[in-house]
Parts: sequence; structure tokens; C-alpha cells
Amino acid sequence: MLVLRSLIFNIAFYVALIALMIAGSPAFFMTRFAVFALARTWARSSLWLLDKICGLKVEFRGLENIPQGGFVIAPKHQSIWETFALLPYFPDFSFVLKRELVWLPLFGWYIRKGEQIAIDRAKGASSLSQVTQRTRELVGEGRQVFLFPEGTRLPPGARPQYKFGVAHVCCETGARCLPVALNSGLFWPRRSFLRRPGTVVVEFLPVIEPGRDKKAFLNTLRDRLEAATGRLIDEAIARDPALAAVLAPA
Repeated sequence: MLVLRSLIFNIAFYVALIALMIAGSPAFFMTRFAVFALARTWARSSLWLLDKICGLKVEFRGLENIPQGGFVIAPKHQSIWETFALLPYFPDFSFVLKRELVWLPLFGWYIRKGEQIAIDRAKGASSLSQVTQRTRELVGEGRQVFLFPEGTRLPPGARPQYKFGVAHVCCETGARCLPVALNSGLFWPRRSFLRRPGTVVVEFLPVIEPGRDKKAFLNTLRDRLEAATGRLIDEAIARDPALAAVLAPA
């Protein structure tokens, strides 16, 4: 049943995405907020499909920690799941994402219309300067910037690989930072066809205010995220010990 439900969901997920992108094409002639409304519809419909087909629910904690205005969002990145599921909570967002996504038909057009930050990761320092400048501008406009601090998806339980870039961006721009812990990788693992039943838990942690030096900022972010994420993973495995099989090898 797990395989069958996963197959049905995967088909429904991509069919719904393509249908939304086609039906929402008038958004190309509107403001970016029309794109964001479409993205939130995608997020809510995808969560509904996960619930009804796969038995995968979601619990959001710490909503009171989400500030108003502009800031950087720094989530753990275990799955594709968090790239859409968090969107309903941020009214004017921009993702830092790899440039190749802009080249995708339809999807890439929405990325451009939504004024996302597309970078060439091979350019190193030049890309970091670009992200820093754009984040300064967007946060100053009251927008929320998604910046995954490890840069790529890692399986739950994997050794942390925090990049210095998130500290550089937040400290250079003076932006507040909202850490986001989660356990999505237990249920929607990277590079896996399966979508497991259960409850993904997302926890918005207290904001890290500006004023720290870069090393202190990175240590604070890593310590808070790893402690909270570890706790959420342990909670899920206590409810369903079979999920331990998804953890990265020690």
C-alpha cells in the first residue's frame, strides 16, 4: 500500500502542479503577488493530497515567533517538502535558488515573475555578493528571504554542513533571522519515491536578532537548529520506530 499510495500521490502532485501553472498563466500579466497566491494554492493543495492519499499530516509550532516585515528564513533542508509547505506563512517571499531552475519551462517563468534570487553557485564569492546585495534590498522592502543554511538537502541524522554564507548575509545586511526546524526528511526522503504516513512537524524558533559577529551567529543558528531538529526527529521515531530506517548512517 505504501508504494501504491506513493505512486498515486506523485502522479497527482505533478499533474496538479502543471495544471496550476497553466491555469495561472494570467499571473504573468499581474504583480508578483498573483504568483505568490498561486504558490500558496499549490502548497495547500499538495498538503491536502499528502493527507488524503498518503496519510501524511503536518503540525506547525512556534507560529508566534514569525516576525512582521522583512527578515531571513533559515530552514533545515531535508526534502522538497519544505520548498512549498512553508509558503502560506510568508506574504512576500524570495528564495535563494540555483540558476538552472529559471531555465525550466513555465516553472522558471514563475520564478522570474516572483522576483526570486537565482544564482550561479559555481561563481562562489561573486554569488555570495549577489545574494547579500539582493537580500539587503528585499529585506529593506519588507520581504522575506528563504536561505537554506546548508545549501542543499541532507537526510535526517546526517552530519551538519552549515555554510558560512548564511552568517555573512545576515550579519552584513543586519537582517533578523528566523530558524526553522523540521523532520520532513523522515516522511518525504530525498531521492526517494516513497511518501510515508505520519506527521511532519515544523517548528519556527525564536528570531536571531542582528548584532552578533559572523562566527557567533553561525554557532547560534547551528546549535538552535540542530537541537530542535534532533528533538523533532526523536519524537517522530518514538511514535513510529520504523522511521529510524530513514536516518543517515552514523
